Amino acid sequence: MDEMREKLAGCFRVVFPDMPPEAVYTASQSSTPQWDSVAAISLVNVLEEEFGIELDFEALADLTSFPLILDYLKVQVA
Repeated sequence: MDEMREKLAGCFRVVFPDMPPEAVYTASQSSTPQWDSVAAISLVNVLEEEFGIELDFEALADLTSFPLILDYLKVQVA
């Protein structure tokens, strides 16, 4: 799962290039001012491309942090 975690971190770095590396793993919408609706859609696009999946739009409202997205990917990509 470390590979998935690092791939996800890479996705965050693409969407949030100014985020300090140590902040990526705990990033959330509430702690990341740049994580607005545009950034959320950008993140979805990067995730879908990187992991070869299609995110369920019903789940998007719950994918509000790095840990929650990682948990979601563990189920979807497994």
